[in-house]
Amino acid sequence: MTVVADTSTLCYLVLICCPELLRQLYGQIHVPTAVRAELLHTGSPTPVRDWAAHWPSWIQVHPVAPSDDAALARLHAGEREAILLATTLRADVVLLDERAARVVAQQRNLCVAGLFGVLLEGSRRGLVDLPAAIDRLRQTTFRASPQLLREVLRRHAEGK
Repeated sequence: MTVVADTSTLCYLVLICCPELLRQLYGQIHVPTAVRAELLHTGSPTPVRDWAAHWPSWIQVHPVAPSDDAALARLHAGEREAILLATTLRADVVLLDERAARVVAQQRNLCVAGLFGVLLEGSRRGLVDLPAAIDRLRQTTFRASPQLLREVLRRHAEGK
């Protein structure tokens, strides 16, 4: 399975101490150079920068050629390059959390998942305690509506 990740999913999995979940679920993860740069940026949380400075071998970084696509121009560099890389690699899934990026990816017929999709799948496979992961996520800057959190927990309860 070919999976491309944007910055957000990696960042928050690191912050909730679950980055290995991606390796456990998908094996190798592909990221564009802009994602690594965003993770290493001085504005990133220290645990994220430290993790990215000691990049795991199961993440492969790819350069991505610039695009003059107007829809992509509105996105952050990591999102833009993740969508371009997913298209180039014909990825099975691209991991994106921002709504605007998800819409652009879906318009390109890419299969999109986000942090909650990863956590739900990890929970279904017995790899992560979803309620505990969400509790840790609430202590970060991750933004999700209370409705979405309830829906994720409902889906989790139904999956048991």
